[in-house]
Amino acid sequence: MDDIPEPDRVPGAPHPRHTDRVIGQDSAIDEFTGAAQGGRLHHAWLLTGPRGVGKATLAWAIARWMLSGATGPFGATDTPEARRVKVLSEPRLHLVRRPWDDKAGRLSAQITVDEIRKLLSFFHLSASEGGRRVAIIDAADDMNIAAANALLKILEEPPADALILIVAHQPAGLLPTIRSRCRTLRLSPLNPARMGDVLAHLGINEDAEALAALSDGSVGEALRLAGQGGLDRYQQLVDLMASLPRLDRPLAAGFADGAAGRPGADGDPFDLTMTVLDRFLARTARAGLMGPPLPQAARGEGALLARISPDDAAARAWADAQPRLSGRARTGRAVNLDPAALVMDMLLELAHLSPARSAPPAKG
Repeated sequence: MDDIPEPDRVPGAPHPRHTDRVIGQDSAIDEFTGAAQGGRLHHAWLLTGPRGVGKATLAWAIARWMLSGATGPFGATDTPEARRVKVLSEPRLHLVRRPWDDKAGRLSAQITVDEIRKLLSFFHLSASEGGRRVAIIDAADDMNIAAANALLKILEEPPADALILIVAHQPAGLLPTIRSRCRTLRLSPLNPARMGDVLAHLGINEDAEALAALSDGSVGEALRLAGQGGLDRYQQLVDLMASLPRLDRPLAAGFADGAAGRPGADGDPFDLTMTVLDRFLARTARAGLMGPPLPQAARGEGALLARISPDDAAARAWADAQPRLSGRARTGRAVNLDPAALVMDMLLELAHLSPARSAPPAKG
């Protein structure tokens, strides 16, 4: 069963339990360790923030630290408990995540109530061992209604010495009663300097500033983009859009063709293409309101965005286009329409959004 994919791991990146350092989240670390050392440790913590900023990494670091006695340096990995946590053999730790469906031969789309019942059994069975017990739920957004209600019952009557760490990308979607019974740890997006530290630590040799810009400070998204050639794909899009208002059709066709192909271990070409298109539209809309972004995510991006999104009216047009066109393309893909044709259709509509005054600068 070693080849079963882990739903809580970014493709191409190590699982968060194997990441030794939590970078750029010092405030959240200080808040948790201060509560633990000050005798104010709540039984349930909701780790929130944009997807990929390190919530799961922090949860695993907390688990190692608490199970090791919470006496040594935070994040230490040289204790027996920490080593067992890394290989999922620590008896006082339980992980809740989307399960593998043997009948369907794939990961379940949701965390089911059975997984929460296993959590309750874990607390009952491990009570005789004494000491702190830790559970990680990654991510709570994946729970169905039955699972959420089962978790709520545990939170309402928490077992003794239990610590429940709940990763949530969109906490507003959780039951209000779950949120009210948790203490919240908010994590922030990483700035380019911190992003560079993380990428260097993980051995990723990419442009940290560009990745930070394109991923909105999300380490998980930066790793996904780096692993799938996202920066090159975004550069292709910027070069293509520089031909506006007269879209370069051969260049557009080449870009659209890059969305075809079967998903593989490195990801889905169509999904990557839609990601860079979504980011481009969001950054273009923002440029009309706030000026060209810094840092740039591609060469020539700043000058291009200043030209095609010069004011509030242009910003609104680009912002309105993003959910409409992206939603239509993704719906088309869901019913197996040709991905290259869907992307080409989107590019042609975007060409009509370019203001007439945005003619490409004269060469020379």
